[in-house]
Formats: sequence, C-alpha cells, structure tokens
Amino acid sequence: MLPAPARRSLRRWWERRALRPRVGRVRFGDLRRLEPISKVWGFERGLPIDRYYIERFLSRQARDIQGTVLEIGDDTYTRRFGRDRVARSEVLHVAESGPPVTIVADLTCADHLPSDTFDCVILTQTLPFIYDVRAALATIHRLLRPVGILLATFPGISRISRYDMDCWGHYWSLTTRSAQHLLREVFPATNVEIEAHGNVLAAIAFLHGLAAQELRPAELNQPDPDFEVLITVRATKSGEAPGGNARQ
Repeated sequence: MLPAPARRSLRRWWERRALRPRVGRVRFGDLRRLEPISKVWGFERGLPIDRYYIERFLSRQARDIQGTVLEIGDDTYTRRFGRDRVARSEVLHVAESGPPVTIVADLTCADHLPSDTFDCVILTQTLPFIYDVRAALATIHRLLRPVGILLATFPGISRISRYDMDCWGHYWSLTTRSAQHLLREVFPATNVEIEAHGNVLAAIAFLHGLAAQELRPAELNQPDPDFEVLITVRATKSGEAPGGNARQ
C-alpha cells in the first residue's frame, strides 16, 4: 500500500496523462482570436451553418409548403421549397418595406388579420426578435387553417444579431424544452414535432462565422443534445394536412 501523499500524486499524474489533449497543449490555430472570422454569419464565405440546418429542414418538409403560404420577411423559402404547390404567397413584415411584403403587421397585435387563412406559415429565425413570443404564436395559430402547418426555426447557440438588436431587439434563444413548452401552449401536444441540430464543432464554427461548406456533412449532421445550434418545429393546428405527415 502506498502512503496517501503518494496515492494522490499518482492519481494526479494519471489524470493529466488521461487528458487528450493535455492541459496547455490545445492548438487553437485560427480560432485564437477575440473577433469572429466572419462578422456577417459566414455569408461571404458560403452558406451560414444555421441556414444549412434551416434549408435541410424545409427540404424535408417541402410538401407541407402548399396552398396559401405566409412567410415572414420575404418569400425566398416559399418559392424555393413550395414551387408549384403554392397557390398564393403572402409575406408579412412589421414595417412597410415594399415588395415582396404584402402584409404589414405586428404578430403580437394583429387582430385585423383574418383567421383560418393560411395552409402553411414559414417562420424562420423570427421569434427571437419578438419580446411577447406567446402573443405572436397565438396569432400564428389563429391565422392557420384547421389543418394548417407551422414550420418554424429558432436559434439555440448563437451570436447576437446586432442589426435586429438595434432595430427592435434580440430577446431570446431557445432550447428544445422551452420551444416545446411554448408551442404546446397553443398547439395540441401530439401535433408538435421538435428537433435540435448541431454539435460542439458546428457551434464553434457557427459562432466564428464559418460556412457550412467548411465542415464535412458528417460533422454537421451528427447531433449532440448538449449543443443545440438550431431548433426546428413542425406544428399542425389540428388534424393532419392533406397528403399526410411529412415527418422528419
């Protein structure tokens, strides 16, 4: 039997040996900097990593994007993923900004908008900039037709959007648990599907503004529940949409 001081010394030696890489030997390389590699989310380098997850999600749910569709800000994803399934496209923005905006309204107080209007609402990266998220979700639920579908995305691990912070505020990042509670307050629990995307490598790359093309698909697509970079939601108002459930 070794004396206690020797055992403690041996244990510390073994713990240091077990660390890979060892303390002080981590190679930060280009990441050892106080400013991100890109200050514009990686747009100038390629497709931002959060957009990779958003577009992957919408591609999988493309058949939900049909009939009368409402998108926030512009109609990029309506046109790209809805194609000829879309009979009418509407674009909502909180401020008058010209085409393609067709509806000017604040989702937290939009009683003037007619209920049961849309077959699909595409809500990507919008709720973080709305303080009263419950009121906004209640409005969206009201605007959907009885079998209408909400396709939404929320940031998890993310930098602040300085433009939005200065214009109207950047208030929230969500987790799968908080998104689940918020959505189930207005949608039937069995009609809400939530998924997290990301891992530690994707999170670090995203915070630095690297593009999706700079990581391998296997590195982007491997989920780690402790590093939720993006949250995706498919929620049906009631019943099921025509054509069945396009589950992820």
